[in-house]
Amino acid sequence: MRPRRFISGNPLTGRIRVPGDKSISHRSLMFGALAVGESRVTGLLEGEDVIATADALRAMGAKIERRQNADAVEWVIHGVGVGGLQQPENAVDMGNSGTAVRLLMGLVASHPVEVRFVGDASLSSRPMGRVITPLSETGAQFEASEGGRLPLTLRGICPAIPITYRLPVASAQVKSAVLLAGLNTAGITKVIEPVPTRDHTERMLKGFGADLQVEEVDGERIISLRGEAELSPQIIDVPGDPSSAAFFVVAALIVPGSEITIENVGLNPTRAGLFEVLRKMGGQIVEENRREVGGEPVADLRIRHSPLKGITVDPAIVPSMVDEFPALFVAAAFAEGTTIATGLEELRVKESDRLAVMAEALAHIGANVEEQGDGITITGTAGEYLPGAEGSIKTHLDHRIAMSMAIAGLGSQSGVEIDDTSPIGTSFPDFEQLLDQLTSAD
Repeated sequence: MRPRRFISGNPLTGRIRVPGDKSISHRSLMFGALAVGESRVTGLLEGEDVIATADALRAMGAKIERRQNADAVEWVIHGVGVGGLQQPENAVDMGNSGTAVRLLMGLVASHPVEVRFVGDASLSSRPMGRVITPLSETGAQFEASEGGRLPLTLRGICPAIPITYRLPVASAQVKSAVLLAGLNTAGITKVIEPVPTRDHTERMLKGFGADLQVEEVDGERIISLRGEAELSPQIIDVPGDPSSAAFFVVAALIVPGSEITIENVGLNPTRAGLFEVLRKMGGQIVEENRREVGGEPVADLRIRHSPLKGITVDPAIVPSMVDEFPALFVAAAFAEGTTIATGLEELRVKESDRLAVMAEALAHIGANVEEQGDGITITGTAGEYLPGAEGSIKTHLDHRIAMSMAIAGLGSQSGVEIDDTSPIGTSFPDFEQLLDQLTSAD
């Protein structure tokens, strides 16, 4: 356990660069491992989740090296080719990474190998049924713990059956798992998305040379992938993770006198919903030096302290900011008026039940919060600091809860103590260091 109290102090000032995008980092390693030849990646997020992905791919035959060059760290991946994944000698430990385990389940499903996936207490509490269901249709077999949870044994099949799968809920992880199973499956694998989700998988698979088409029919996205793909190695520069930037954006908006710049932030439209919502609330978030890197839009974000107003969040935007709602809840607690967000059922099956945990945590430090079945209502302080609390906040091993409540502490009178900051390392190892840097008086 690594508790820490976060309390109001200096405004946030300066320039920072957040770690590489976690979603793109996972996929860079996976697709590089399935390409034939050498891929090179800079800007990779070196959090515990991504390292778990690298270790899992090594266990299945890929050669992955971390090289410290004079000006940057470079990850070099020698792939085994689509269909070339090998039987790991031991169980594959995915730590806390739900994204990695679900995507790897997709990869393994169409390979003739048997893999036992294990994880930490948080990951082992999360249901995998929404991935097991479509992958079972391809012919893969599963032996899961009660409730479709880890530990879980997957027996892949080759040749697998190409499927057409309509997503019952908006989930980029499920979509990606089905498409990745299709890479080593003869024929056309299709995913139908009634509601668009983040599209890193589609963009990157195209970049690696997969035969993938996206069309819109009657308001739905249909993604078609031709299997038995041949992926070509790539050179990738991973943009900064907007989910990591979110905490500093909110902190600068709520702490008076703050003005910061966050460099090189990925602004994929399927990921940037939070910034759109915060602007509607009155947040000053300016994009500078907008450019495109590896098919992904990128810009530097300049953020100034701003008086915020509560709004009703359009449920249609939820998939583009599903991981950022804990940070939004903090912003709403400082806004003038009431913020209402619904359609958030997905938050209940993350690293923790983020609706319940954030509602309890914010109420504990004095916020006016009401939790509903699929959403939350928060009446803000109109910029006044929250009281804070003496006891510690239970983060339930959830990195986003820990970071969100740390930011809330910067806008509190008596501070907010986080019961354990160590889970932050799964996605953002330098979070506390960068926060201290921005709040330093120097």
